[in-house]
Amino acid sequence: MLKRLCLFLMVMLLVAACDDTTSNGNTGGSDTSSGGGATVPDGEVATVSRVIDGDTIDVLLDGQSVRIRYVGVNTPERDEPCYSDATQANRDLVEGKQVTLVTDTTDQDRFGRSLRYIYADDVFVNEALVRNGYAEAVLYEPDDEYYQDFLALEKSAAQSGLNCHATGIFDDGSDVR
Repeated sequence: MLKRLCLFLMVMLLVAACDDTTSNGNTGGSDTSSGGGATVPDGEVATVSRVIDGDTIDVLLDGQSVRIRYVGVNTPERDEPCYSDATQANRDLVEGKQVTLVTDTTDQDRFGRSLRYIYADDVFVNEALVRNGYAEAVLYEPDDEYYQDFLALEKSAAQSGLNCHATGIFDDGSDVR
């Protein structure tokens, strides 16, 4: 009898876990409520070797160190308010982790950094930084695949005064670079 009860409880836990992941309203794409659950598209897989700041990392890709700049977002620079917080938020999301790097349109910026969307632990990192108020949405044409999504998330974070928004650092009146 005890074995049947244990088996029944295990089945019920599995059913509940599966039901929770399929009925949470997530129809693909990223889960904008919790920061996780992103559908990770195909891309290059690398390991983060160093977090430079809130929107730049170094990765080991095919045995080479490659500098990556996040597409569609901007975080405070070293001499600006909230720099340390944004850098730490990025560090918490990616440091030492295996990440998937996804290209939009442009491969590299004018400084030779690879431009990518970043996924770590099935979290869309670019999106999470904007949603949580550590980054602003910025249009770097022609790389605009998630621009409208990022803008909506930024507006919500700004209205809530989340993290860096409380400092006014993103209030420059422009979202195009």
